[in-house]
Amino acid sequence: MASRRAWMAGIDDGLTPVADALEAFLLRGGKRLRPAFAYWGYRGAGGPDSTQVVATLAALELVQASALIHDDLMDRSDTRRGEPAIHRRFGTHHRRAGWTGSADAFGEASAILLGDLCLVWSDELLHSSGLDSTTLARARPVFDEMRSEVTVGQYLDVLTQATGDTSLERAGKVARFKSAKYTVERPLLVGAALADAGPEVQAAYSAYGLPLGEAFQLRDDVLGVFGDPEQTGKPAGDDLREGKRTYLVAAAMQTLDPAGRKLLEQRLGDPELDTEGVAALRELIVGSGALERTETRIAQLTETAVAALHRVELLPEAREVLVELAAAATRRRD
Repeated sequence: MASRRAWMAGIDDGLTPVADALEAFLLRGGKRLRPAFAYWGYRGAGGPDSTQVVATLAALELVQASALIHDDLMDRSDTRRGEPAIHRRFGTHHRRAGWTGSADAFGEASAILLGDLCLVWSDELLHSSGLDSTTLARARPVFDEMRSEVTVGQYLDVLTQATGDTSLERAGKVARFKSAKYTVERPLLVGAALADAGPEVQAAYSAYGLPLGEAFQLRDDVLGVFGDPEQTGKPAGDDLREGKRTYLVAAAMQTLDPAGRKLLEQRLGDPELDTEGVAALRELIVGSGALERTETRIAQLTETAVAALHRVELLPEAREVLVELAAAATRRRD
């Protein structure tokens, strides 16, 4: 980030807010789960520790930044990690400066461009990390596939909101491609590729990563409805206002009576949903048994994931950390 700040400073002073915003976004928050899974996937497969490997896998955090910046814009979210979302930050910057034109349009354009910039930088960091070209070439196809999958997963999420599809099948597919594969399985496989791991290790990582990634997304779905804003950094019930067709919502739709389904369908996606409205929909979801059902599925998926780690020979320290990461990813409060 220091080198990128210096590079932008050499172009124009107007880029200083860009450097400030991205530095804050990347360095002052986030769980770093994707680089962590990738690093311990690499170490578990016998890869030796090095600063070059750490730098390479930090590229995953830039991909995540790009996805979050764009996701917040698409969802019209006001906050991220307790701070204004990028499009809100630059809209405010426009208003305070008294510039001409629409402040909101400026904020939206800025978010698109800053998200794109992070994606470009992810490539730059991957290739400038110091690892040799042969090692990087093994990981490149997995890295590219991961970025493609999360992008189409985001589109499927937008499409599902537009069509109003509340089936469990659709919710599962969105969760799998938008989050599950991208958060756990693909980072692990990037690490495995860097370590030149064999097919048995790759298979074990997929058997661990896919169910754990789904459990991670289900926890995210629960937090999106029931999370504490002090912990999540986002307003209470934000997923309800955004109309997210998650597993939690799909499970509720399956068991609610006609009146309950009608109310949930009517209020889901209402940007004006107030505290009382959020509380009413929460009560519907809990009463339907969907919250309990989702918690049970999270526990089952996590158990399945952890069991997969014991079916292959891994560095013991790495296996231990991956078990700990499974708990951190699924029992979190933010």
